[in-house]
Amino acid sequence: MEIIIKNLQRKILIHPKRIRKAVLTVLSLEKIKKPGEITILFVDNRQIREFNLMYRGRDCATDVISFDDSINRKEILADIVISTDTAISNAKIFNTVPLYELNLYVVHGLLHLLGYDDRTAKGRKIMQEKAETILNADFRKSMVRLRSSLTLK
Repeated sequence: MEIIIKNLQRKILIHPKRIRKAVLTVLSLEKIKKPGEITILFVDNRQIREFNLMYRGRDCATDVISFDDSINRKEILADIVISTDTAISNAKIFNTVPLYELNLYVVHGLLHLLGYDDRTAKGRKIMQEKAETILNADFRKSMVRLRSSLTLK
């Protein structure tokens, strides 16, 4: 799987390795082994608002928009657009940090691409639980690596 990361904003430092890791964690936990390409684009609210208006008919900023450009079910060809402005705002609202929000949006966008839907309360609950499971699994792996690197030999 090729993962392309494009950063068109300057408010949050983007860590491409971390973003790639989040994508690969989602694909692994969801048992997705298809080849393909996923482009993740980090933008500001003005830019995501333009995407939202152009492709969804909604004249407002949002956190994440996913585009499935796949021609068939044998591969993944997709774009995920993420607003760093929204990540900063939501981090204050939900008492998290912007980097957590960005990873949440990456996971959420990927779940949409994999067929999950949050238009109903039941769908939102399923997606929220999946995202939390994925983010927690990813966090645990990071902590194990950190602890093992700090262990005295």
